[in-house]
Amino acid sequence: MSKKRERITNPEQFTPFESDSVISKKRRQKNHQLQYEIIPCSKILKQADLQQKEILKEERGAKNKNNTDNSNVELVFQALHNLKDNYDDDEDEDDEIDDFEGFTENQGQLGEYEDEIEEALKLWEKALLSKEIIVEEIKDVQVSSGMQSVPKLDASKVYKGVGKLLNIYTVGKMPKAFKFIPYVENWEQVLFLTEPEKWSPSAMYEATKIFASNMDVKKVERFYKIILLPYVREYIRKNVFLHFDLHRSLRKALYKPAAFYKGILFPLCESRTCSRKEANIVGGIIKKNSIPSDPTGVALMMLSMMDFHCKTSYFITLLIEKKYALKYRVLDALVAHFMKFYADSREMPVIWHQSLLAFAQRYKNELTKEDKDNLNNLLKKQKHESITPEILRELSNSRNRGENEDDLMSIYILF
Repeated sequence: MSKKRERITNPEQFTPFESDSVISKKRRQKNHQLQYEIIPCSKILKQADLQQKEILKEERGAKNKNNTDNSNVELVFQALHNLKDNYDDDEDEDDEIDDFEGFTENQGQLGEYEDEIEEALKLWEKALLSKEIIVEEIKDVQVSSGMQSVPKLDASKVYKGVGKLLNIYTVGKMPKAFKFIPYVENWEQVLFLTEPEKWSPSAMYEATKIFASNMDVKKVERFYKIILLPYVREYIRKNVFLHFDLHRSLRKALYKPAAFYKGILFPLCESRTCSRKEANIVGGIIKKNSIPSDPTGVALMMLSMMDFHCKTSYFITLLIEKKYALKYRVLDALVAHFMKFYADSREMPVIWHQSLLAFAQRYKNELTKEDKDNLNNLLKKQKHESITPEILRELSNSRNRGENEDDLMSIYILF
């Protein structure tokens, strides 16, 4: 077999001839110089002239307050920006050239165009400033024209349309225009445009929620008095029963108890036309729901000062049976209420005796001895066969206001 020939290698490192390196470097220099020679001065002048024309055109359009299109200014800006990028790219290429001392010939050629380049840059800066001014003027014109182009809406037509929607409302979101009513000063006038007497029961419930949550006590009281209460009473008169959503409306009205008493309970009693059905419905809501004690105490005082009516005594009985810790002035007002009938020659109905019995059972230990003596004298004139003996028994088997249970036990021991 023949032996494999060994590769002949040159031990010396290869170095190019000096002439070859000089030729390659000169070739790179010439190619780089050609890039600068490509950029003509006429291109800069054309761009500057085009820019100046577009600036004058846009300034005339802004003076006439017409919608101006600043796309031409942006084109000029882009063209000059591209020229600037070309110069930046050329400068980056200069950094890559080793041992380059500059262009002796082309530097003189570029020096001839320095004034024109500076003029183009100045025009470029003016274009930027004029662009900002024109854009601001366009915005002002658009805003002013937009304000004038918005049609004026007739509020009465809007809320009459809202009322038509509420007539057939069952479930879903309420109109946004309706939710704005609680924040309007003349909310009553706006509300009557929707014709509340024609609302559906579901719409009345949603309206009660909105008004009870977003208005103060006085305004909510007014809403209950002129809108909710008449609607509920009319519905009961026509249908004998109360719709489920109206039940929910009355319960939601308790969200502000002071407004509930002043806007629903007091007007109902003062009307003196409250039917048994209405009293049972409103009384059932009072009985089944928790109400703060302070508004309830004030309500008892107000009811005790009203003229006698069977429904008034009925509501007094309901509030007493809630067993709140009432203040002494409320108890004194109730005693004065019952004592008004001391000289009354009428025979009081059963509901009056029931209210007095409930009062004696719940607050017998909070009455003074003088109050008990006055009530005993009252019961001698206003008697009931089965109720009066129970009242007397409750008053006699109780301690007086301010006494302790130990004092009562000592009395029993003495006797």
